[in-house]
Amino acid sequence: MSDSKTDLTRKTALITGGVKNLGADIALALAPLGANLALHYNSDKSKEDATKIVKQLNDSYPNVKVKVYQGNLTTEAAVEKLFTSAKSDFGRIDIVINTIGKVLKKPITDVTEAEYDEMFAVNSKSAFFILKAGAKYVEDGGRIVTIVTALLAAFTGYYSSYAGSKAPVEHFTRAVSKELQPRLISVNNVAPGPMDTPFFYPQESPEAVAYHKSQGLGGRLTDTKDIAPLVRFLVTEGGWITGQTIFANGGYTTR
Repeated sequence: MSDSKTDLTRKTALITGGVKNLGADIALALAPLGANLALHYNSDKSKEDATKIVKQLNDSYPNVKVKVYQGNLTTEAAVEKLFTSAKSDFGRIDIVINTIGKVLKKPITDVTEAEYDEMFAVNSKSAFFILKAGAKYVEDGGRIVTIVTALLAAFTGYYSSYAGSKAPVEHFTRAVSKELQPRLISVNNVAPGPMDTPFFYPQESPEAVAYHKSQGLGGRLTDTKDIAPLVRFLVTEGGWITGQTIFANGGYTTR
């Protein structure tokens, strides 16, 4: 008999950015628990990834329902469309995991107004409206997790627009966790260290990559597979944790 806290059968997890990298690993961590999966992706460039993860999930977990949705989630209308579509298709949303984000590394004197607007649209505005939709659509007893960044606990230059646009999510999360407390919905953030994904390397010089690696356990970057089990825990046995930002970064930063 499975533990009721880890049995996600007949429950639905909506994962933004859910077809590759960390989002895909989280989907693969929840599927064995029986969760149906609503997986979002942003652009046409990820269509092939979406096809691959759906096939992988269907082949390995034929009893799990999987659907994919495309959309740029920097407007409330797009977020609302995603949630209402998933609710219509699955009948319920129990878990929301938001993995989307954009990195920019440069001196503040080089950040343009257009870059600032894009960073806050992707990292802050989208997170706000995903939390708002989660508050509306997630079933009582549900779980909401947002991926932020370990740089929220760093004292460094060059990431002003990135860490700065992720920082408001901590305040959003604390407020929403209190608002949803009567409904037994936990709301948390996970703050990984620099992750070994294609999104990381374009921003960094070889020397910076070596430095980032040197600051983590084992002299390596965070792997997406370091983070997926933590998210799985937060949406199952870890439901008593709420309103928190958990720094999972191999000692890269701390508060």
